[in-house]
Amino acid sequence: MSKCLIHIHSGPDLKNKVTLGMLVAITAFKNQNDVNIFLAADGVHLLNIKKEGEVVGQGTGDLKSHLDFLKENKIKLYVSGMSAKARGYDDSLLNGFNAEFAMPDRLLILSTEADSTLCY
Repeated sequence: MSKCLIHIHSGPDLKNKVTLGMLVAITAFKNQNDVNIFLAADGVHLLNIKKEGEVVGQGTGDLKSHLDFLKENKIKLYVSGMSAKARGYDDSLLNGFNAEFAMPDRLLILSTEADSTLCY
């Protein structure tokens, strides 16, 4: 089992990039890897997607379905507190997720502990 960190800093406007990042995270989890996801910059907007069909990648799935899988499987999410605050989000953004706000030092720790870090 490997430790994987998926760092997503792209927003929902980059549909293929963000759905690919989530798909890779889910695939790693399904292959019994230890997975952490860190959302920063415009990536924090991803947790605000509420409807299927809103963000769909070409061959990389529906973001809402990916988010539902993360919730159901309690996959750990770290969300940049500074990025969220700068974009007008509060604690309610994390509702239903196994998530917490984190600072850049947490991202550094996660990246040094991971066997691989993938950025989207």
